Amino acid sequence: MYEPNVVGDWQEYDDGHAGLRVRVHRLEKAEPPRGRDDAAEGLVYFRFRVTVENRATEHFGIHLEDGQLDIRAGNDGESAFLDWRNSQFIEGFDVYPLRRVTSVLYAAAPEGCLSLVDVQVQLKVDDEWTERYLWSGGIGAHDPAVGVGARTDSAVDSLADQVISFLEREAGPGPAA
Repeated sequence: MYEPNVVGDWQEYDDGHAGLRVRVHRLEKAEPPRGRDDAAEGLVYFRFRVTVENRATEHFGIHLEDGQLDIRAGNDGESAFLDWRNSQFIEGFDVYPLRRVTSVLYAAAPEGCLSLVDVQVQLKVDDEWTERYLWSGGIGAHDPAVGVGARTDSAVDSLADQVISFLEREAGPGPAA
């Protein structure tokens, strides 16, 4: 079963890229450093980071640009605006053993959609496409950070509650006691 990662979790690669891992983290509201893009008028900016870490014994050439990211916001999965002018991509960087490389990305979406943000990443490693992975998270005062397995007291299900419910339904009934 394909399970999304929670923002902040590491995703390990297998096969030809064993030892390489990636994560999406630090999802937060933030204004872009070079000013707002006119296409983002009426939208709220946020930023996140994509970090690639090499735990192998050889180096990997990493490439990550705007066409390798898909950002969706809200319950309906509306496409968020990725501000490529303000974002810092990873373009052909060699990541040596025990080293990391981080990309800082700026995007924008309607304020009401920020409580549910999905980021899909597909790296290019040594001129080969890797598998696509998804991270889910949210921003906002109404959706505080929730620990793994924790439940919120709000009447509306948080993202963590929705993920836990989905996983419980997929797992089916537990073993008989």
